[in-house]
Amino acid sequence: MQRRDVLLSGAMAGIALLSERAFGQAAGKVVPWTDQPVAVPPPLESVVRGLTPWEDLNSWITPNEKFFSIAHYNRPQIDTSTWRLDVSGEVGKPMALSLDQLKAMQKHEVAFTLECSGNNGLPFAQSTIGNARWTGASLSEVLKAAQIAQGAVEVVFYGTDQGEETVRPGTPLEYQYTTNFARSMPVADAMNPANLLCYEMNGAALPAANGFPLRLIAPGWYGVANVKWLTRIELVNQRFLNRFMGRDYVTIREVRHGDTTIMEETSVGRMLLKSAPARVVQFDGRYQIEGAAWGPTSIAAVEVKIDNGPWVKAKLAESKSPWSWRFWSLDWQATSGDHAITSRAIDTGGILQPAMVDPVIANKKTYWESNGQITRQVRIA
Repeated sequence: MQRRDVLLSGAMAGIALLSERAFGQAAGKVVPWTDQPVAVPPPLESVVRGLTPWEDLNSWITPNEKFFSIAHYNRPQIDTSTWRLDVSGEVGKPMALSLDQLKAMQKHEVAFTLECSGNNGLPFAQSTIGNARWTGASLSEVLKAAQIAQGAVEVVFYGTDQGEETVRPGTPLEYQYTTNFARSMPVADAMNPANLLCYEMNGAALPAANGFPLRLIAPGWYGVANVKWLTRIELVNQRFLNRFMGRDYVTIREVRHGDTTIMEETSVGRMLLKSAPARVVQFDGRYQIEGAAWGPTSIAAVEVKIDNGPWVKAKLAESKSPWSWRFWSLDWQATSGDHAITSRAIDTGGILQPAMVDPVIANKKTYWESNGQITRQVRIA
């Protein structure tokens, strides 16, 4: 290569690295939000870990050490020498695959923004989200190799993590049992080519907190569906219902039917359209508001409102993956004092991220799927 080409190549690599590292190109002082989330309450400290404030999530790829983790039961320590992934049920060819066998299959990678469905639904859960490059074997190829039976309806994913459950507590019908964490999805959804049996995260082995040695990565689905510490896949000929499909991770809303109000219950599944202001940066006497937007479909625009002003269109960064967040930024001629900053995303189908007063949010009685417009508070000196 000629010297000019080498310099050009190095410059382009530097630009690419910058876009990986920062929301915008503003290299300045981060102005802290004044509405910082409360700490995780002690009873939940073993459940929710690794919450990184939005203003510290300043890269398109979230480093492993800054990635949140949630454990519904225990956090298992797994010996890979004896661990196997069992594929059974409504299949013609049951399998028990070692980690080495999975790694010997064709390697696939997907960049996917993983969000907990409780994000922004609880006072402490304001940043249970992260974007990573996930690597592993194709789930659909493994299911094909297992020869799915014609009667199979759903695919159930079981984690190694276990816990105690009680049904109808305090009644003569009370029953206690030990069970593994599990979630299911229809066969057609499981066969999505983007789904991975993932063993690497950002080029390294899965961290123990994020599912080592294997987890499901199902782009477009909330975190709860992306089962960690995966140990068994079972194809079943009827709908699968357990705590995490039918009793917990259920969104309850008041819905009007004519003159009657009913409580509608739906199981948490696919991610919803959302955006969030991430940080305010001061540089060269100016200010820039930066944030991210994501959802099940492509983002067409992000608009920002400051205090009670009009909605203003932000600048959208390029889309790097159909399953990942897009960064956005807005130059701001800020004045001294306290300010409220709100963002809303719009997808290519014209769907608008709902306001907090929208009935779909305001009439929700549970904290799952809280994709209402997020307002952050900041003080400009």
